[in-house]
Formats: sequence, structure tokens, C-alpha cells
Amino acid sequence: MSSSDASASPGPSSPAPEPAPETHGHTSGSITKLALGALGVVYGDIGTSPLYSVKECFTQPHGVAINEANVLGILSLIVWSLVLVVVAKYITFIMRADNDGEGGILALLALVIRPPRGANGGDSVPASRRMSPKTTVFLVFMGLFGSALLYGDGMITPAISVLSAVEGLSVATHAFDKVVVPITCVILVGLFLVQRRGTAKVGAIFGPVMLVWFFAIAAIGVPWILKAPRILHALNPVHGVRFFIDHGTHGFLVLGSVVLCITGGEALYADMGHFGVRPIRIAWYAVALPALLLNYFGQGALLLTKGASVGHPFFELVSGWMLYPMVVVATVATVVASQALISGAFSLTQQAVQLGYCPRVAIVHTSGEAEGQIYVPEVNNLLMVACVALVLAFEKSENLAAAYGIAVTGTMSITSVLFYYAARNRWGWSKLKAGSLVGGFLIFDLAFFSSNLVKFMHGGWFPVVIAIAIFTIMTTWKRGRAALGAYMRSATLPLEAFMIDLEAMKPHRVQGTAVFMTSNPEGVPPVLLHHFKHNKVLHKQVLLLSVLTAHAPQVQRKERVTVTEVGQGFWQVSASYGFLEQPNVPEILGLCASSGLRTHQSDTSYYLGRETLLTTGKSGMARWRKILFSFLSRNARTATSFFHIPPNRVVEMGIQVEL
Repeated sequence: MSSSDASASPGPSSPAPEPAPETHGHTSGSITKLALGALGVVYGDIGTSPLYSVKECFTQPHGVAINEANVLGILSLIVWSLVLVVVAKYITFIMRADNDGEGGILALLALVIRPPRGANGGDSVPASRRMSPKTTVFLVFMGLFGSALLYGDGMITPAISVLSAVEGLSVATHAFDKVVVPITCVILVGLFLVQRRGTAKVGAIFGPVMLVWFFAIAAIGVPWILKAPRILHALNPVHGVRFFIDHGTHGFLVLGSVVLCITGGEALYADMGHFGVRPIRIAWYAVALPALLLNYFGQGALLLTKGASVGHPFFELVSGWMLYPMVVVATVATVVASQALISGAFSLTQQAVQLGYCPRVAIVHTSGEAEGQIYVPEVNNLLMVACVALVLAFEKSENLAAAYGIAVTGTMSITSVLFYYAARNRWGWSKLKAGSLVGGFLIFDLAFFSSNLVKFMHGGWFPVVIAIAIFTIMTTWKRGRAALGAYMRSATLPLEAFMIDLEAMKPHRVQGTAVFMTSNPEGVPPVLLHHFKHNKVLHKQVLLLSVLTAHAPQVQRKERVTVTEVGQGFWQVSASYGFLEQPNVPEILGLCASSGLRTHQSDTSYYLGRETLLTTGKSGMARWRKILFSFLSRNARTATSFFHIPPNRVVEMGIQVEL
């Protein structure tokens, strides 16, 4: 048995907030290259939002009429949403909450629940700021639900992005109306089918593609701004305030469409570890933000010029033969944006597995150079089926927009709450300082979230149902593993007592090494007891191996393994991996050589337990959770493949466990 329970990182923590590594190990000369890469991965979602954001603000049932006051008001809301949420919240503050350079809601959760260490290795948090067990459990549940919401977002984003791009064909002629959905489905299926080949080669063109996209959307917006320069008055936030005063509750509901312009904000934080803070900021201020503003103002100027005759503000910025190249560029850009979210879902799954919140799944590394490029077949297939089903069910991007927003605004709100506890417990901020800042964040987060709740019956239920299902799987797996661990501990014999028995019995010892994986390094695992009971022999060298997951993204190689010689040929080995790393047992055994423990693959056997789970025990879990956990356990990836153990050296022993 291997432990999937996370252990606290022993490393020291700085008492003050420090930005993430700005170049992530790269020289200053590579910042431009990193910034270009960030355009392709980080800004794919938010960069393609002009395709549908403005359009949805003027589309029924919650849209408003096209007139100058409404156009200026909505453009003002879009501009200040970008400034206050993306710039102020994420780029300025949230990205400071890095977990050894990594970002994302699970990385933030791991940072919050990992107590910082003082210079002497002890807990450096004063008693007045320490979280109670109830608070910790509450934050864990919030973090898990926030990550579950991201899966719902990951299903909707590719569908709405690609569909809205292909719909540009209908702007030219209605002859394409009947083929928009089939073309979208074909593109989506093709996108998911190529995932197994990895993004190493395709990823090289992501940045240049998005650079072309940003220049294109800026270029088509400028002529219309020149035709109606009064659209620039929308920079004044007073127009946004007047919009709310004039429209009241209806104006508040329009926020559910305005939020579409910032739905990629969470990606800034999630992909921080891949590029570093500085390249992401450079890409935003130098390219993404100016291009987005020029395009949004261009769409507003178009609406001021043509009024209610405008059907699709984005694609009507161009006309004639230019429309078709724009559709092609938009489609390619949305594929890039979708790729970024799909890769994000893969990374999120890997983190959940390592932190013990998800069953083991197949994780395929698609690049020998970039560790972050992985492929998870189970998640890929689930996303493909969900995206195609969404396109077939909703048929139009405006219908899908009704389902979009709840998931991402929910995650944004949870990120703000977790940031509060990170600021308080890790950086020593006062309640007033942390509360004032996060309170400001939540005003916008909860306003956007509340305005999206009216979408629930119009499709917004979909990401919520997906999130609830994934949250249930996560919590059930964690509780089931805890119950299973408790059973194993109760069936574990103290190592000291076992060693005394061995000294007295002096069993026959055979050549070679036996490796027994255990979640309790201080005890003798049941698999070893069963083996000894039935076979009456032991190998001359016996390793009790525990693999633990730290709350840090990576563990330095020199700190990976701890080896203790017990005597009589027994060794205790504890290996620690970060939540972005994948355990490798042969690698662990190789690292043990520096501590005097030498093994040879040709005469090393690995003993693993295969549990048959029975739901008749008294673990306290609900029966339905026991059934679900048993199903998940049967279908999880085998320990042999997950830990990269040579399959021809494995001996499995069956154990019945009552939960």
C-alpha cells in the first residue's frame, strides 16, 4: 500500500509575501520568448472572449437595447472589469500567492493548509492566527469545490469558443447555418483526438498564433473607433454607474454577460508556474490588454454607428472577403484557447491524484523536456464527450453563454477567500489589511456570481452538476482512503515487535530484495505479514517503502529519500514527491544507494496488496459512499503502472477489507 495522503513540507517559509520566480529558472534574455508563450497558453480564453462578450450583453432575455447610453455603459463595465479583476486582483495580488512558484486553486489550497516553518523548523504562526481544525476542513472543502467547478468551465469553454468562431460563417450568408454545428463538432473531436500526441510540437505555434490574433482584433477595431471616437468616453466609470441607475435590477443581470470578458482570469494564476510572473505581466500589458481594449471599443463604435441593425458585433467589424480569413483566424485562436484549458484540466487532475483527492489515472508524459506536458486519457475522453454533447444540445453560442459564468465566478470567489487565509497565516497581514483587500475582491466576485445565478435554469445547472459530481468523487475518495488507511493501521504490527519475533524464529532468508509499500513507515504492512505467514521465508534484504506527497509542487532530488537501517536486513525508506511530480519507485531505489542501501533490479521483487472492499464494515461512511469508493478503487490505475514498477517483478496478494 502506498500513501496518497499529503504531508507537510519541511522547508522554511518566508514571513513576507514574495512574488513567484519571475523567469522560472530562465535567463533574462528568454523573457520575450516566455511572454510569447504566455500569449498562447495564459491568454487564450480571455483573448477570444470578444467573440461573444459584447454580443451577449445586447442579446435577450437579459440584454439591453442598442443605444448610446447603453453602449457606453456596457463598454465602461467591460473596461473596468478588466482593470479591477484581471489587473488589480490577479496580476497585482493573487499571483503573489505562489506555492514555490506554482499557482492555481489547488496549489493555493496546499499553501494555505501547510503551516509555515520558522528558522528552528517549528510552526511560525502565532497562536492568535492559527486556523482551527474546523476552519481547515472548511477551506479544504471550498478549495475542492472550486477545483471541481473548473472542470465544468473546462467543458463549456471549448464548446462556446469554437462554436462562436464558426458562427462567423453565418454572418456572410445563411447558407452555412445548417453546417455550423457539424463543423464545430468535427473541430472539437479532432482537437481531442490529437491530445495523445502531446502539445510539444503544436505548442510551439500557440504564441505566434495568438500574437496574430491579438494584432488582428486590434486592427479591425481601430477603424471603427476613428469613425466614432466618442466611444472612448466609456473610459469614464460614471457611464457604468449610470447604467445601473437607469436599469436597476435588469442592469445587474447584464453583469452575467459582462463577466464573459474576464472568464480567463483564473488562467493567469493557474499557469503562473509555467512562465513566471514577469513574462505574464509583459504579455498582458504589451499585447493582450491593448488589443482587447481596441477591439471592445471598436465593437462599441460599430454599435454606435449602425445601431440595432448589428447582429454580430465582432464579425461585422469586417466585411466582404475579409470575413472568411477572420473566421479562420478566430477558429484557430479558439482551438488554441481550448487547448490551454484542456491542458489545465490534465494538470489539475495530476495535482488532485498526488494530493489524494482523486483515484489514480493514466498520466502520459508527452514531452521528454517539459514535465508539465501531460496527457490524461480518461479526462480527455470525458471532456470530448461533454463538449460535443453541449454543442449538440445548445446549438448556438448565445444558448451556451447562458450556461457560462457560474463556474468561473464561483472559483474566483473561492480563490479570494483562500487568498485571505494565505495573507493572514503565511504573511502575517492584519485582519484589517487582509479583510479590506479581499472584501474588495469579493464585492466584484459575488456581484458577478449573483448575476449569473439567474442563468441556472437556462443551462447554468450543467457546470454546477458537474462540479457536485466531481466534488463528491474527490471527497469520497479522500474519506475512503482515510478509512482504508485506518484499517491498515489496525492490522499493522509494530515494527519493533516484529523484529523481536524474527530474532526468535530465525526464518529462512533467500537471496535478493523484497520491497513492501506501506502507508505507515513505523509498522509492518499486512502484505508482509501475509507473505511471511504463508511462505515462511523472507528475502535477505527487505525494504518498507512509503511514498508521501508534499504540499509543495516539487521536492528537490537531494531531499527526496530518507533511509533508515532497522537491522536484520530491514530498511525503512520514505520518499517524498511534490503534487506536480509523479512517483517512480526504481528512481527511489537508485537514490537509496548514496545512503548505503544498494539493490539490483534483476533480484528485486515488489509485493503489493490488492484489496477486495466490502461495504459491511463500521467505518462510519454512508453505504452509498462505500459503494462509490469500491467502484472507484476497482477502476483506478494499478499501483504497478502508477509507480512505474517493473510489472514482471511484481507479486500481488489479495486482502479483504471491510469498510
